[in-house]
Amino acid sequence: MKRKKIVLIGCGSVGNSFIYSCINQGLAEEYVLIDMFKEFAEGNAIDFSDTQASLPNSFASIKAGDYPDCKDADIVVITAGRPQKPGETRLNMVADNAKIMQDIALKIKSSGFNGITLIASNPVDIMTTVYQKVTGFDIHKVIGSGTILDTARLRFLLSQKLNVSPKSISAYVIAEHGDSSFIPWSCTTVANKTINQLIAEKLITKEDLNEIEQQVRNRAYEIINLKKATFYGIAAALASLVKIIYEDQNTISIAGGYLEGQYENSGFYVGVPMILNLKGWKKVIQLPLTEEEQEKFAKSCQIIKETLDTAYQAINMNLPNNETIMKGNTL
Repeated sequence: MKRKKIVLIGCGSVGNSFIYSCINQGLAEEYVLIDMFKEFAEGNAIDFSDTQASLPNSFASIKAGDYPDCKDADIVVITAGRPQKPGETRLNMVADNAKIMQDIALKIKSSGFNGITLIASNPVDIMTTVYQKVTGFDIHKVIGSGTILDTARLRFLLSQKLNVSPKSISAYVIAEHGDSSFIPWSCTTVANKTINQLIAEKLITKEDLNEIEQQVRNRAYEIINLKKATFYGIAAALASLVKIIYEDQNTISIAGGYLEGQYENSGFYVGVPMILNLKGWKKVIQLPLTEEEQEKFAKSCQIIKETLDTAYQAINMNLPNNETIMKGNTL
């Protein structure tokens, strides 16, 4: 039986937290860490190896490596990129990180990699789209983290307000992982009760919903102002996606999926619920949005499309009709 192998590209706080979460759960037998600072990757590999005698589920090979190690990997996870600064939106980072992503994408493609790619580099909808366009990989084998973290934040805050387990809540944040994301409350249920039912039963108010949505949207900025970066939440979310994939669960999860006409948009990745299994993402789930919610989704998608134009210009990429690709210079 083939050993489960994960390659991480970018050994910053997000990447390292992700690897630790995977090791702690025993998700793979082999981990390869790639970073532009090779000694840093080597140090982390040794440090991670030292955890295994103390962990209940782990007996894995952990080493620093380089892009040729991607060839026989099942999953490559990309967290590399310039970090978000206090007061900066995710979209402000697009030009710098598009160049970094193009360089990474070409190196992974050259390795002969044929597995699944998970991307968490911000702005993630843009970076996931750039990666897929540069590599030409099957859209179903490229997955962005999308709004999985926003959704986790939403479910946690709702659970706190209603004093129920997050597992009893079906709720999503969709569209751009950024300031134009939104919550389709019409599709939200708690223990199979709709939001309108909860309001009628005086368990929650519309003011509560507005406050929760604002908290979800501002959560990252709050954390960055307090501790300079967010990493534990997204790391745990990425590990949950890896678990779903390896276990071939065919589970519906929120992540970054490629639109091909769903939600009246196409040609890029965005945060939507979809079915995930061992082959990647199987199907984007079309939520029954209200007219107002569809308008919000359309506005968010327009921001993504406009920002993609900036990313393509930054890396000298020409994509007529979002179909053909002419690769530009790499870093």
